[in-house]
Amino acid sequence: MEEHDPDPLEHALPGVKLARGVSRHLLTHNFVSVHELVPSPGLRVDVMALGPKGEVWIIECKSGPADFLTDHKWQNYLEWCDRFFWAVDSDFPQELLPEDTGLILADAYDAEIIRSAPETRLSAARRKAMAQCFARHAALRLQALRDPHFARAGRI
Repeated sequence: MEEHDPDPLEHALPGVKLARGVSRHLLTHNFVSVHELVPSPGLRVDVMALGPKGEVWIIECKSGPADFLTDHKWQNYLEWCDRFFWAVDSDFPQELLPEDTGLILADAYDAEIIRSAPETRLSAARRKAMAQCFARHAALRLQALRDPHFARAGRI
């Protein structure tokens, strides 16, 4: 019998599992993604995706109705992306979500875009700033993986 590594997200929080499934699915659309990106002080998006033509999508992962109903900052994310989506699991009551936003059904392993988000194109300056923010965030995460001792010391 072949041995398999345990799933590192087996005991993770539901939002973390949704983010992984979303990121896996977005890659099939040629979008790369990062988790927990801070576009502006006081804001932290669950998933930011960068498309092959520089498209910027933000996806907020909600583990249940209470998680959604207590999120009072989500509309502040709209100015930082071309499209905004919610990612929820199949048990989430979808009627709670605003109809003028995108909807992704996800689990820890994959996702499906159920409703595309309306597009509001970023300005060229904001797009460049977001691409740079994305690149720095990704590079810092990679650096932390390569040098975890340095990262734990608070230098990253």
